[in-house]
Amino acid sequence: MSYLFPLAVRGSEGLYMVNGPPSFTESTAFQRDSGRNCKAVAFSKDGSLFAWCNGEKVNVVNVTRAELPRSFDLPKTVCLEFSPKNNVLATWQAYATAKDGTAGVPNLQLHDLRTGKCLKSFIQKKMQNWCPCWADDESICARNVNNEVHFFENNNFNTIANKLHLQKVSDFMLSPGAQPTKVAVYVPGSKGAPSFVRLYQYPNFGGPQSALANKSFFKADKVTMLWNKKATAVLVIASTEVDKTGASYYGEQTLHYLAANGESAVVQLPKNGPIYDVAWSPNSVEFCAVYGFMPAKATVFNLKCDPVFDFGTGPRNAAYYSPHGHILVLAGFGNLRGQMEVWDVKNYKLISKPVASDSTYFAWCPDGEHIVTATCAPRLRVSNGYKIWHYTGSVLHSYEVPSDEEMWQVLWQPFLDGVFLERAVKYEAVPSQLPSAEPRPAQAYRPPALRNKPVTSSKLHEDEPPQNMKRQLGGGDKPLSKTALKNQRKHEAKKAAKQEAKADANQGPAQVKTPQNALQNAVPAMTTGDPEVDKKIKNLKKKLKAIEQLKEQAAAGKQLEKNQVEKIQKEAALLKELEDLELSV
Repeated sequence: MSYLFPLAVRGSEGLYMVNGPPSFTESTAFQRDSGRNCKAVAFSKDGSLFAWCNGEKVNVVNVTRAELPRSFDLPKTVCLEFSPKNNVLATWQAYATAKDGTAGVPNLQLHDLRTGKCLKSFIQKKMQNWCPCWADDESICARNVNNEVHFFENNNFNTIANKLHLQKVSDFMLSPGAQPTKVAVYVPGSKGAPSFVRLYQYPNFGGPQSALANKSFFKADKVTMLWNKKATAVLVIASTEVDKTGASYYGEQTLHYLAANGESAVVQLPKNGPIYDVAWSPNSVEFCAVYGFMPAKATVFNLKCDPVFDFGTGPRNAAYYSPHGHILVLAGFGNLRGQMEVWDVKNYKLISKPVASDSTYFAWCPDGEHIVTATCAPRLRVSNGYKIWHYTGSVLHSYEVPSDEEMWQVLWQPFLDGVFLERAVKYEAVPSQLPSAEPRPAQAYRPPALRNKPVTSSKLHEDEPPQNMKRQLGGGDKPLSKTALKNQRKHEAKKAAKQEAKADANQGPAQVKTPQNALQNAVPAMTTGDPEVDKKIKNLKKKLKAIEQLKEQAAAGKQLEKNQVEKIQKEAALLKELEDLELSV
């Protein structure tokens, strides 16, 4: 069965829709709006309704039947949102006070899409978190008012059914899926007290004892809360604006896990640095984190926060699961070059490595087979356009706007879960009429004196390869904990040392050892009788052992610091000093 998945395109050329694969023609189900002032667009959750503001009014069209059921006289609207069951349209305009300094008119409005009437108006000064949050069945709607959460039931906005009041609720998130609805709330720390996130089940808000789970932490100016699809757990990215150690421009981030059954944990990330992105798998039992100073690591974790698969390091800052969860795209957009890695996450096998240069936007098509990448203004004002890909790396359609025009947004029409079935993963690139999108590799600048000489590798970092953590950490289905892994490594090191000592003993006295090896295998009980000389000899041996370790690291390809190279250069002098001390005994 073939579907035409419309893609809405908004820009200075107007607002229009393009049919998705396989036709890529302009959709006749939507009449192009050629105005240059389209400020906001939104699809309903099931994709049947589409709303936009063209600077004159807000229009709502039924995409499936190509009819215009409603329009609202709200020319200054800059944000739009449908309720999950398409009963309510929420609109937001920038808040403005009256000329005499008194309070302005309500700027957040909730409209009944069946009657066209305004159900309720609120004053909502900030654009951030402007939209009320609905449960999926619309039985509950909530919004944050003066640091407490107000709950309305069955879209009756004239009566506050419940309130959740803590010290100062800064943010909240309703769980997805069926009833009962759960609420995650964030309260920032103050006066030395830690910040915390708590999970509640609506409407049981009777204090800390009624919370399903609680996680407190320091170092948090803001948080991002992410529910999994089954509403069994929440991931919390806690961020500070400034890293007081000066190690990172991005501030500091930590990743926390809370489960509705009361469990909580800090997710241990093996590499220091920013947390760029975290994404739940649609199966709700795994999540992927992209983190660490560049080149960044990407790791899949299970619900015990144990690593399942490590993708190694690479130029990436984002992770996108396909709608069915069987494919994962790791990408480096923004200030990176647009490299993408497409992985089959059931077999952890790399499918393709396409490059979408200068991309500012990425989204999966609801069919789980196609992808759109786009370069949009105002992030980039040149080379605006979009490309539609198959996940195997083929570019199926490409459009670039004229040089004097801009493109501001692209948006797939959504579909409800279950409309598209999961298909078997393909590894060979699907046919395309467009040429390969792989760009020519950029040549590094070389001074004139070196241009006729062989090219040598000058990578600042050696990328770590992908590794299956289950297989590496013990071979069983359950990966070892960090403590168990540490103990295992100690045990292996002791075993190796015993084998080495045994081999040295079997060699006999005929072989002469170098001074370094002699030091490593020397009997520590030997003394000179003079405590000061013994102390000097012990310190010299310690320094020589450290130098030996540095030499091994250099031989393995690690780039040493300047002070480490200077230590190695002192080896001969230290050996001479040690020899003189031992001969003086």
